[in-house]
Amino acid sequence: MASSAAALPSLQVSNLRSQALVALREAIVMGTFEPGMHLAEVRLAGDLGISRGTLREALRQLEQEGLAVTDGRGRLHVRSLDARTVRDAFRVRASLETLAVQTAADLPRPERDAALSALRGALEAMREAEGGSLHASLEADVEFHRTLCRVSGNQPLLQSWEQISGVVRMSIMFAGAEKARQNVAADRHHEVIDLIETSPSDLEARMRAHILQVLEDFDLALQE
Repeated sequence: MASSAAALPSLQVSNLRSQALVALREAIVMGTFEPGMHLAEVRLAGDLGISRGTLREALRQLEQEGLAVTDGRGRLHVRSLDARTVRDAFRVRASLETLAVQTAADLPRPERDAALSALRGALEAMREAEGGSLHASLEADVEFHRTLCRVSGNQPLLQSWEQISGVVRMSIMFAGAEKARQNVAADRHHEVIDLIETSPSDLEARMRAHILQVLEDFDLALQE
C-alpha cells in the first residue's frame, strides 16, 4: 500500500496530539485511509512528524470513538462498515439523542434557555461550515449533536454517545458525498431545537424519526 505522506501534512506547531487526531480522523472518515488499512505507527508518525508516543495517544482516541479496531494480533486497523453496523449504531444514537432531547425539554426554564442558546450557536456554526468542505460540514454536524447530548446534563449519556461518534461519522459517509451533504445540512436540524422549545406530545417519535431517516439512504430495513 502506498505511503500516506501525500495525504497527511507534517505537523509543526503545538498540541500535536489534537492535530494528529484531527488529521487521522479526517483521513479515515473521508476515505483517504481505506477500511481495513493497517494503521502502522512507524509510517504514520513519520508522515505526521510526531513521536510514536504522541501518535499512540491519537490512535487510542480513534479506537475509543470506534474509527479503528484491533485485530487478533493486536494490530490497529481502520474500521470496516457493513449495513448491520450502520443500522445498529444509528439505533443506539436514536435512543441516546431522543433521551437527550426529552431531558433538555424537561429542564427548568433558565437551564432550558441556556441549552437552546448553545444549540442555536452550534446550528449557526453548521450554516457557516456549509460554505466549506464536506468534512467541515460533517464535523459541524457532529458538534451540534454532541452539544445536544452535553446540554442534557446527563454525563453517562454523553460518554455513551462519544463511544459511537466515530462510527456515526463513517456511517454518514456510507451513502456517498451527495447524501452526506443533505444529511448534515443545517436546515434539517431546526426541528431538534423546535422539539426542545415546544415539547410536543410526540417528541420522542419525531426525534427518533429524525435520526433514523438517514438510514433510508442506505436501503436498510428498520424493522425491530
